[in-house]
Amino acid sequence: MTLPQHDANPATTRPADAVAGLLAAGALFLGFFELFYRPFRLTPVAVILALVATVMSKEQQRLITLALVVVGVCFVVGAALQVITNHPLY
Repeated sequence: MTLPQHDANPATTRPADAVAGLLAAGALFLGFFELFYRPFRLTPVAVILALVATVMSKEQQRLITLALVVVGVCFVVGAALQVITNHPLY
């Protein structure tokens, strides 16, 4: 039994896929940054970046899914940390 071969030719990669990857990476960074700085300000920006990346590319869906999961989890944890430490949420 052989595994299917993917044609991963870099010449066929669209520029939109690269930009979508950068947007998803930016959303991922903002997701982690929510843990330390006001999660209610950063979450909408991170979600919008990830949604724009979703529309732009079908090749980067795994990275975009990871970014959305990280943004969601870090939002909840960051908000809890802000409340526990008596820091402002927004």
